Formats: sequence, C-alpha cells, structure tokens
Amino acid sequence: MEESEPQDIAQETPAEDVFIAPSVHDDEVLSGTSYTHHSPLPTVIQNDLSTECVLGVDEAGRGPVLGSKPKSRHTTGKADDPGPMVYGLCYLPNRSHRSLLAEKHRFDDSKVLTPKVRSNLMEALCTPGTDLFESCGWATRVMSARDISSDMLKPLGAYNLNAQAMDATIQLIKEVFALGVNVKEIYIDTIGKEEVYQKKLERIFPTTQITVAKKADSLYPCVSAASVCAKVTRDAALEVGYQAYHSPSEEPQSSAAAWGSGYPSDAKAVAWLKQNMDPFFGWGNECRFSWRTAKDMLEGKGNGIEATWPDLNDDLHVMRVTDFYVTALAVGEDEPDDELSTWYGKPVAESVF
Repeated sequence: MEESEPQDIAQETPAEDVFIAPSVHDDEVLSGTSYTHHSPLPTVIQNDLSTECVLGVDEAGRGPVLGSKPKSRHTTGKADDPGPMVYGLCYLPNRSHRSLLAEKHRFDDSKVLTPKVRSNLMEALCTPGTDLFESCGWATRVMSARDISSDMLKPLGAYNLNAQAMDATIQLIKEVFALGVNVKEIYIDTIGKEEVYQKKLERIFPTTQITVAKKADSLYPCVSAASVCAKVTRDAALEVGYQAYHSPSEEPQSSAAAWGSGYPSDAKAVAWLKQNMDPFFGWGNECRFSWRTAKDMLEGKGNGIEATWPDLNDDLHVMRVTDFYVTALAVGEDEPDDELSTWYGKPVAESVF
C-alpha cells in the first residue's frame, strides 16, 4: 500500500462543520443500505426541456488518497478505504458549462479544493435562489461499505468494484434521461481502460457524445462539480455514521477528529479501528471488511475470535425431499413410522400386501 503525503490526508479529511447535504439519508446511512438521491430538476431546464445539456460523473471513496493503486489491486477492483463509495453526477445547460462552473465558481477536482471550499460549493448547489441551484441538477449513488464488502467477498461470482462502479454510473445516467433532460454530452472520469469503458457507454447511449478520460475531474467543469457532490456527500455520511458511536452523555465529536479521512494511510483511521474492534463482529456498517487493513486486524494473532461454519455442501447436512417419504418397511417393522412420511396416510401397496 502506497503511503500518502500528510497534505493529502488533510485534503481528504472532512471539514469540521461539513454541510449535511440532502443527499445524506440518515436512516439508510446508519443501517448500511445503499441508495440514490436526485436533486429537483433545475428551473432553467424545467422551463425548457429541449435545452441541450452537458453531464459529468465522478466518484469519492474508491481508493487511496492519491487515487493511485499498486497495479495488482487496480486490476482486481478491490477497495482500500472504509466507508461508503459515492458516485456523483452533475448536469446543466451546455451554454453555462464553463462560464458558470469554472470561471465564476472555480469548481475543480474535489481533491484540490479545501474541505471548506467543497462544503460551501455544495451548499450553494442546494440553496434555492442561487445561480447554481437554478441551473444545475445533480444526483448521488451512495454505495454502502456493507454492500460493497458483501458483493466483493462472495465465495462464488464476486461482484468486483469496477463492475459495481460501472453499473452505478450507468444507472444514474439512465435516471437523468428518464427525467426528460436533453443530455448531449457526457464526461466521465475513467474506470480502468478509458477506451473500453467509453465503447461500453456508447453502446448504451448511442445518441450522446461521450468522453471518458483520466483526470476528467480537472479537465471538465461538470465532472469537477460531480466530484464535489460525491465528496461532500461522503464526508457528511461519515459524519452521520460516526454519531452512532456517541451516547447522549458524551461530548459530541466530529468524525474528522476521531477517524480522520477514513483512509488506510491515515493514522487516525487505523487507531480508531484498533480501539473499536469487536473480536467477533469486527465493526459496524461504516467499515469495509474487504479492506486489507481491516482483514489483517481481524485475522491477526490473538485479535479476533474464529468461527467455523458448517459446510452446506456436506452430505451430512443436506436432506433430500425423498427423505421425508421413507416408509416403515424401509426402516424396519419394529421401528415407529416417521410422522411426516405418513402424514397423508400409507401407500396402497403397504396396506394391501
């Protein structure tokens, strides 16, 4: 695992007073349920659905702070950080794309912006009366740590992170089309090889110009805005999730102060996991059990309690339907009939002969 620079950890750590966007659903976050949120259709687009729009997609919480993984982990699509992975989407009229987002509000890759600036931009997107609210629509798909781990740790047919990410992206875009938005251009930060991903999307959305590129969040303002939506939603979701660990008698503490950025290179995150690990259950819905650091902690000598589960494929534990129809002749006349086998009476042959 590559270590991140201290400055990168600071950039990834949520603001102490992060804006709790409407995309943060407390009940779903606390129960570990994945969900999708869409903003209202912006007034500018609602007034004229023929308006040609540009749409961007980006994520937060997929991998290490710098976004670069060792090659072996990149190809397997395994996640390295705890908490939810959030896909963000932003769309607006093409005519306002650069002038509104880049020139006026200075949107950029969310990892470049400070936590406070990200939070303020997200608040402006959500505040009625602002130019961002009137012109921009956005959506998020919050993929919970529980669901990510469950899919990745399946013994057969694991659903890797690349596949989960692509499906989330495609579904978000389809939902925007279903709202009647006239999307003409789509820009997406790549997952894996950009040419392969782009061809797949072009087959699904054949009438739309699609660009899949590395560092799209710093090249295309709509992707920068999507990046902010994803990052602030994830920061706020971590904040909500952390409050579940507080009792009313305790002094409130932010997630940033307790577990920091939530990334494996962050000493605060690792220390929190060590201090809050249950030896049998591990942690709650906020932690990805597919994260290597979490796995190593649970499996470390003397740390966790090992459980041995019965093998469901073992013949000793599998009953066949015909086992319920064994007659008295099959088990011997001196043994009592099985209650289930004679529930509807005995076979004719048994009574006559």
